[in-house]
Amino acid sequence: MAATRGQPATPAGVSIRPASADDLPGLIEIYNHYVQHTPVTFDLEPVAFTERKAWLAQFGDTGPYRLFVAERDGALLGYAGSHPFRAKRAYETTVETTIYCAPDATGQGIGTMLYAALFEALAGEDLRLAVAAITLPNPASVALHERFGFSLTGVMHEVGRKFGRYWDVAWYEKRLGSTDQDSRRKGGYSSRIKSR
Repeated sequence: MAATRGQPATPAGVSIRPASADDLPGLIEIYNHYVQHTPVTFDLEPVAFTERKAWLAQFGDTGPYRLFVAERDGALLGYAGSHPFRAKRAYETTVETTIYCAPDATGQGIGTMLYAALFEALAGEDLRLAVAAITLPNPASVALHERFGFSLTGVMHEVGRKFGRYWDVAWYEKRLGSTDQDSRRKGGYSSRIKSR
């Protein structure tokens, strides 16, 4: 299928579905590639099966914490999910998103398909905000998040050390659900802080 302006073509034969326990070996293989070869995750050692099994247990078929996989001919090509942002209960309406594609499946529109499925699933949930952390530089991830309406909220400089150097992390946010009663006021945060 041809690409529309500004978006990659939809890859042929790729299906998106909720993840299952049977996907765990493929999920681990994809993630551990990024652990071992890139700074995009700050894990320093490959994750083990038992560790990732506990991680997988947080996702459901309903609710705010979802995990979707992309596959073609039985091979896992990537995954995208939403998980708790912080443990304190006031953060329950905020999720952090994560997305990884297999190294030979990048640049094919699979990330777009995964995020489309994830945000469609989250549309009916009691959520206010999705946040994403992106190790810099990562222009492909920045472009994907901006395509889905994320905006930059700030950069934490040299916040992680991996491969013998420090890395910056950009934080992005995306408004979810209704914005009819937007809690932000005109004038921005600095004017609100000064008025207190």
